[in-house]
Amino acid sequence: MADDERWMRLALDEARAAEALGEVPVGAVIVRAGELVAAGHNLTHTLQDPSAHAEMVAIRRAAQAIGHWRLLDCTLYVTLEPCAMCSGVIVLARIPRLVYAAPDPKAGMSGSLQNLVQYPRLNHRVDLVTGVLEQEAGDVLRAFFRARRKPPRTDQQEPVE
Repeated sequence: MADDERWMRLALDEARAAEALGEVPVGAVIVRAGELVAAGHNLTHTLQDPSAHAEMVAIRRAAQAIGHWRLLDCTLYVTLEPCAMCSGVIVLARIPRLVYAAPDPKAGMSGSLQNLVQYPRLNHRVDLVTGVLEQEAGDVLRAFFRARRKPPRTDQQEPVE
């Protein structure tokens, strides 16, 4: 659990890097044999690419670093439960272990809406750990969306003299 928290903290750093760009603050890191292989954060707006989710960015970078599309013996840490696209790529990349922080009840496909990463009819199933630093990851996301929903301040009152 201590190692999972350590790596999730790096994923949270990636989430904050996404937020600094105005992206939804989701971060991911990929680890193999106790070593960081790749990291990524959401870049969908920056790249105008709907597939540039944190997981996808990290998976692409990891495959390039390793030199193979199969990310065997790797663990993916991500601050938000993967969507259908990312869950599918996790299975296709043969990532054996997924650790995520916060569930996504609206789009999560690694346990919330469905569980694609452990779907029994697929040829690969992923070991799944959930809730690692869930509160912290959730707080980052909630603060991001709260700031965007906040109406602009209008001072209607006259100043008191």
